[in-house]
Amino acid sequence: MWRRILLLMGLALGLLVTLLFVLSILISNYSGRMRDDAALNTFQISLPTMPRGTIPLGGGIESLRTTDPTRLINPLPLTQAVIDRGRRSYLTYCLPCHGPRLDGRATVGQSFYPLPTHLLDPKVQGQKDGELFSKISLGFKRQPPLYATIAAEDRWAVITYLRALAKGKS
Repeated sequence: MWRRILLLMGLALGLLVTLLFVLSILISNYSGRMRDDAALNTFQISLPTMPRGTIPLGGGIESLRTTDPTRLINPLPLTQAVIDRGRRSYLTYCLPCHGPRLDGRATVGQSFYPLPTHLLDPKVQGQKDGELFSKISLGFKRQPPLYATIAAEDRWAVITYLRALAKGKS
């Protein structure tokens, strides 16, 4: 008799555990999944479609793409403050590839073939500021486009810093 009672209690307990397990799966699939988290779905709102021929009011990257780089002029003055700003920006954004000696032999740069450009090379220094700005902004060969990463004034400041280093004024 006790065996039957224990057997029935074991079966009832097993069914109860199975039922709770199935319910927990159903409940977790219903409401507790990360895919339902609002923080992970913030970019699902699509922007309105712009009418064909729309032109940005304040320049934008498209105006840089269509401008002759040799006509771009560095708007920043050659001051120590601008050189210092350029140095800080270089150390933040350019150093990993171009290195502390600007020779392309940095931690990241040494893994590339060919090495990143030596920035004090006469071929680089012989280019106009606008050409360098365009290459930094839009990318060139293995140089990634940095227009969305580095503010325009900081890109110009980096160029000022490079010019100052080439002239020995840093």
